[in-house]
Amino acid sequence: MAALRAADQGLKVLIIEKAQKFGGTSATSGGVMWIPNHQLDGDKGDSRESALAYLDATIGVPVNRERLETFVDEAPKMLKFLESTGVQVMAAAWPDYFPDRAGARADRSIVVPTFDGRHLGDDRYALMREQYNRFKLFGRYAMDLTETFTLMMQSKGWRGTAAKIIGRYWLDRSTRKVSHRDRRFTQGAALMGATYEQVFKRGGELRLETKLERLLVDEGGQVTGVEVSKFGRKYEIGARYGVVLAAGGFEWNQELRDRFYPIPGLTRHSSTPEDGNRGEALIEAEKIGASTEHTEQGWWIPTMTLPMPSASNFHEIHQAAFDVGRPWSVVVNRNGVRFVDEACGYDQFGQAMVRDHLATGANMPCWLIFDSKFRKKFSAGGLMPTVHTPEHKVPADWWDHYVFRADTIEELCRKVSLPADQVQKVVANMNEYAKTGIDPEFGRGMNPYDQMFGDPTSTPNPNIGPIDTAPYYAVPINNGDLGTKGGLRCDERARVLDQQGNPIAGLYAAGNNSGTPFGDTYPGAGATIGPAMTFGYVAANDIAERSANQRAGA
Repeated sequence: MAALRAADQGLKVLIIEKAQKFGGTSATSGGVMWIPNHQLDGDKGDSRESALAYLDATIGVPVNRERLETFVDEAPKMLKFLESTGVQVMAAAWPDYFPDRAGARADRSIVVPTFDGRHLGDDRYALMREQYNRFKLFGRYAMDLTETFTLMMQSKGWRGTAAKIIGRYWLDRSTRKVSHRDRRFTQGAALMGATYEQVFKRGGELRLETKLERLLVDEGGQVTGVEVSKFGRKYEIGARYGVVLAAGGFEWNQELRDRFYPIPGLTRHSSTPEDGNRGEALIEAEKIGASTEHTEQGWWIPTMTLPMPSASNFHEIHQAAFDVGRPWSVVVNRNGVRFVDEACGYDQFGQAMVRDHLATGANMPCWLIFDSKFRKKFSAGGLMPTVHTPEHKVPADWWDHYVFRADTIEELCRKVSLPADQVQKVVANMNEYAKTGIDPEFGRGMNPYDQMFGDPTSTPNPNIGPIDTAPYYAVPINNGDLGTKGGLRCDERARVLDQQGNPIAGLYAAGNNSGTPFGDTYPGAGATIGPAMTFGYVAANDIAERSANQRAGA
């Protein structure tokens, strides 16, 4: 977005990317932008005041108020600009993650429809980072969000949807001659593909396999460019008007996790591209005096680990964001105790894991326990439902090492070292809650967000069903992430600040490279990408304004 906006303002832009593919974490994501008061379909009742009231009701730590208000004010302008370039956008009916708080709505999450990846050109189409297998049917066929939820829930007509997806892929014979990749870029790939297309149309340059080595600073302390390396060869690139650091967070750097997080967790539990975001940009900015904020926070999401089916010596990380809140299941810590509304937002789930582990030392991992009804219909991280992966197709090395199965709850507890009496009590409680539809402990399934990802066939509560049909299963759940929530401290103009709170001339940051404007909260779907694109837009505006002033005075 920073490159697109700057190029649109007539500036010469260069994007450097250390990986062999472009698109970053966003291309592998759901591709949602949280944009309050967007006014896409006219005035539907949202407002600046409503958005700020909601954020005030959810944020629990001090934040930069000016920066927060700038996000609320500039995000709709960014979206309008994006749309004006030719990128299609539309609002999704996705409840805010705290639906009971003042100002909450269900229309602030913005998505981009399916994008034809070959519009990037056949030389680039296969170079955009692909989505993970979990976002594709059978690890091959692209699905948009509607198709994903239809198949995830086995909704009416789901078999026809699957057939359509597969048929569409194989009938595209011209693309099959170019690459195995589906030309339909969906979700995050749609957002990034459509945005990059507009960057390239405006003459923006992209260099792959190009790694940041250090920031170049002149005698007056202004950032004037970067030193980079490509396959070990180092060289310098001058930046006439500014450098925008948008290199993601530090979730793949164990040393930084150990330094910043109250419970560090492991890099390999992250669900972002493996070994991608290692915090190099943050480290280099710190070397020239930059400060940080909110670095104790992550964009948490529950994950689980499985061997790769075709290469069992290697592992894949699978998100379990919605799996943990399905009916016919429960989550307990290692003491066999529930600690959260399992169907809550995935970031809230991760924060609950952190709190519980600090209090008990018995979390990370916790355990998702479910019965055969759940197994038949839903995924448990990477364990697909029986309609996709029947028992006889589950690899032999998974059983009782990654996925545990037993004929009784007592035997299952013995296998995973949980206190059987306590877990049986929890299961009995859940079975009673399934009858009444009321979870008196945590309110599971009793708000619109929970219910959106429940099962309407489970009544009276779509998120709770009796755990009573053998065999029973358990999988360990780790506190994974979608990236780090803290980073370089920036002002409302996206300028990186030094230890005294003064802007470092010529240096900007956006996305997970910077501290989130939301502090400790995750207000809704797209709350990572929405601010990332907004402050990329804000940074480009500031750079363009400065460049115009400099050119006028030259």
